[in-house]
Amino acid sequence: MVDEKNIKEDLDFWATNSEESGWNISSTDEGSQKMLEEEDEKQIKIQTGSDVVDDYVYNEETTEDERMIVNMGPQHPSTHGVLRLQVELEGEVVRRVKPVIGYLHTGMEKTGEELAYFQGPTNTTRMDYLSPLFNELVFSLTTEKLLNIEVPERAKAIRILMTELNRVSSHLVALATGGMDIGALSMMIFGFRERELILNFFEKTTGLRMNHNYIRPGGVAADLPDNWQKDVKEILKVIPEKLNDYDEMLLDNPIWQGRLKNVGILTTEECLAYGITGPSLRASGFSWDLRKTQPYSGIENYEFDVPLLTDSDVFSRWRIKVLEIIESLKIVEQVMNTIPKGPYRIQDKKVTPPPRKRLDESMEALIHHFKIYTEGFKVPPGEAYVAVESPRGELGCYIVSDGSSKPYRMHIRGPSFCNLQALPVIMADSPIADAVAAIASLDPVIGDVDR
Repeated sequence: MVDEKNIKEDLDFWATNSEESGWNISSTDEGSQKMLEEEDEKQIKIQTGSDVVDDYVYNEETTEDERMIVNMGPQHPSTHGVLRLQVELEGEVVRRVKPVIGYLHTGMEKTGEELAYFQGPTNTTRMDYLSPLFNELVFSLTTEKLLNIEVPERAKAIRILMTELNRVSSHLVALATGGMDIGALSMMIFGFRERELILNFFEKTTGLRMNHNYIRPGGVAADLPDNWQKDVKEILKVIPEKLNDYDEMLLDNPIWQGRLKNVGILTTEECLAYGITGPSLRASGFSWDLRKTQPYSGIENYEFDVPLLTDSDVFSRWRIKVLEIIESLKIVEQVMNTIPKGPYRIQDKKVTPPPRKRLDESMEALIHHFKIYTEGFKVPPGEAYVAVESPRGELGCYIVSDGSSKPYRMHIRGPSFCNLQALPVIMADSPIADAVAAIASLDPVIGDVDR
């Protein structure tokens, strides 16, 4: 029997459910999460991890001895980041789940309000670190909406090329880590091997493999490198061949099917109720893709299909990502064959800094460059919201401008944050052995959650 009185006296603080009442909170005190002198029995149970707080009413016939609380994470490889789950088990069956977030505590939305619009992509690119180019794109599109400017056609095409390649690389990581979670260790090696082709191209184009700061308000930071078509053609040749290898290894594999089929059911009604978008929604048979319903950056000019499956299980959520890779590669090939010539960023001097080579030739260009990089550009007062289809669903950016060079308010609608609401739905009343498959099928990125 646990002596709750001694636990209360021994623990100086606890760093778990910060949403519970009765806290003595000071925003600047590192030890502010101390227990109060007087706390009721319920609060002590919560704080010692022996109770899960939600509105679930369980069967009173089940005795307390038959239930136990297990903390899964935040240091657990199968939670795909510092995600903590309070799982109530009855034997090996999961009865309740409470996701506990906040361990990454990046504060990027508040940081974005202290950075100039020109600096914004350096911050937002680090949120969803598996698809950084989408973060940069949605911030840039929102800023451009406030500025009421239109980027050149070549800049739009480059943005589509880069983001669709980024979708492929992100899905490859989802397939790789999802396979490893379930025991298909070869899939981990294969997925990251193919992803290297895309990251090498990103490095050649942006200078970095991740967190690029490449898509910026007004266009992109630099034009595509020389002979970029050769690298893209290699990607278009190799990855479809490797997808066939994945299918040969997994698609009809009885162990794979047994672990994924009819596991973690997430229906269309549940997706719509919880705001779940992206592959998880389309795996339930609901056709919703912002590239079709709310097109951006000229993506409506390219031919591609929106894959749909109807079984609503982990297998469907795995399979839909494979099919989306194929469709994204179709878009990439079309961009490569039809990309227009012209400038890669808007020629408005109020938004775009001068070319580097002009700095040695013109004092005006040097002053212009200095003003842009130190003060940024001012954005007219107003508010705007733009959403794009990221690999995990609807990624939205809401900005309020007060007329200065910094956002007055910035908020990101992170798809992983919304998709995590599905965990109690897809894990409840299922074996604990299916938990890692269910988590992997949602493809969460915690940087997209703890913004």
